[in-house]
Amino acid sequence: MNILEKTEIIKNHELTALENLEQYNKEIDRKNSSLNIYLETDYDQARETAVNIDNRIKNGESVGKLAGMVIGVKSNINVEDFHITAASRTLENYLGSYNATVVNRIKEEDGIIIGVTNMDEFAAGSSTETSYFGPTENPAAPGRIPGGSSGGSAAAVAAQICDLSIGSDTGGSIRNPASHCGVMGYKPTYGAVSRQGLLDLAMSLDQIGPFASDAGGIALMLDIMAGFDDRECTTINWELPQFTELTSDAPDSLKGMRLGVVKQFLEVSDEAIVNIIEDSINKMEEAGAEVVELSFDYVDLCLPTYYLINYVEFFSATRKYDGRKYGYKIEDVCGEEVLRRIHIGSYISQKEYSGKYYKKALQARSLIRKEITRLLKDVDSIVGPTVPKLPHKLGTSLEPMEMYAYDTLTVIANLAGIPAASMKAGEVNGIPVGLQFQAKPLEDGKIVQLMAAYEALD
Repeated sequence: MNILEKTEIIKNHELTALENLEQYNKEIDRKNSSLNIYLETDYDQARETAVNIDNRIKNGESVGKLAGMVIGVKSNINVEDFHITAASRTLENYLGSYNATVVNRIKEEDGIIIGVTNMDEFAAGSSTETSYFGPTENPAAPGRIPGGSSGGSAAAVAAQICDLSIGSDTGGSIRNPASHCGVMGYKPTYGAVSRQGLLDLAMSLDQIGPFASDAGGIALMLDIMAGFDDRECTTINWELPQFTELTSDAPDSLKGMRLGVVKQFLEVSDEAIVNIIEDSINKMEEAGAEVVELSFDYVDLCLPTYYLINYVEFFSATRKYDGRKYGYKIEDVCGEEVLRRIHIGSYISQKEYSGKYYKKALQARSLIRKEITRLLKDVDSIVGPTVPKLPHKLGTSLEPMEMYAYDTLTVIANLAGIPAASMKAGEVNGIPVGLQFQAKPLEDGKIVQLMAAYEALD
């Protein structure tokens, strides 16, 4: 049963919202202590919402598009009355006093928020190992990292302890764990979804997006989350596609699609991953897509550009965590990776260094965006690996640059502000491998079409 079918079954009262919630609650009780996915749940509040939905359905009243769907929220997105810690000791006692715009939109459509999910501390990581509350296990590849920083949200879908979840993506933090956990994850065009209520990592790069087990679930969440928000200055007032309708033509929508394959994206990826990605591309070509080879000469420039911008914006964003208004002073209690980013950000923010590092990084970003725009000009989407290497075993000691290498192929979409998504392409020795789609700004619907089309090929 896919997500869209399930919503109809609940609306027809063949399955009640309460029954759906109780099934997930049992699974959470059974699995969460070993997987460490949810940092906090509130069954009582969720039950109240489910009973209300069921009563309205029984009485013939209208209900929202998400009626009865059980949803997990990353711990850096504000949900009223939950501890919103960003997985840091800094905010371990901070109770959300309001809902982020995306959370309000989910609740308005009768989605049931079951809890907040684990993540890398302040989203500074690619493995969900930097969480103050301990690492999350990968349900799809036991003993390995789930990816990060939205590892808990991806793992929640993979472990089947929610219908849908949301995370944030600054340089791949939705797509990376989606790839490692074998689920679908979507980063919208920058500004397509409101960031209001998100705890910043790097404000010029951050986007909130959904996870799901199928393309219909991604489309449904985008129908609800996307759109202008007058309380958030980066949102775009754009003509929204009907995302769920775009999934109905699969797999026919591959016919005539032009897919760009960047040879350098394959060259920097492990051979076993490349083999799976090439098989996926061949399948789409057989289904009617046209495949075009592209070249991008700036792969090596992308990671340093991304991290220099990230360091400066993260340092700026963390100045409010000074221990006066709420929480502890961040530098006194945070983990090693967060402290590293604060110190480097502080250093390169100084007047004498900003021209040497930060301003040059902004120039490089403009170059990368220009080149990606050129590559996308004559294709509908760029397709390739999401992550260039397989997830490591939990507890493996990596140097910072080894960890950052997970982001090699995902930071590009954030630097260019374009939409991108990951979905499962196959497995290497039982470990999921993600296929990434990238498209022109505000052509989010095209990626949803491609995800649904590829899903229908299996």
